[in-house]
Amino acid sequence: MRTFLTLLFIIFLTPAHAAGNEIQVIESKYSVKESLDRLSATLTEKGIRVVARVNHAAGAKAAGLKLQPTELLIFGNPKLGTPLMQADRMIGLDLPMKVLAWQDDAGQVRLAYVKPDALKDRHGLSGKEEIFEKMAAALADLTAAAAGTK
Repeated sequence: MRTFLTLLFIIFLTPAHAAGNEIQVIESKYSVKESLDRLSATLTEKGIRVVARVNHAAGAKAAGLKLQPTELLIFGNPKLGTPLMQADRMIGLDLPMKVLAWQDDAGQVRLAYVKPDALKDRHGLSGKEEIFEKMAAALADLTAAAAGTK
């Protein structure tokens, strides 16, 4: 039970800036909307299912609050994710993959995602290195293309 509570703390209560090497952040040449539109189109082209798109700024506006453009794209490839979940269902807390796009107060747009190696370490999964390597390469390529840096 203690391990479970520790895991929940790490996942939900640790601020992103404290995550250090767990999160990859890149700058985008495009707006939040266009960055995620580009990512979504590429995912669809590659046969990767887009599960959901969450517009956090719209949610804030509906609540009478202001938030710079901020959106989350949730997507997955069951051929990669399912073997990980077969090994440990708890990784389902982190899957499918997510990319967050936001505009900071200076107008710079960034994309961020949790690095697959961090998921491997967080869930203590060994023997699945090839899957995590494929996920890492795909996320790097996909986000670079979406951000216009590739």
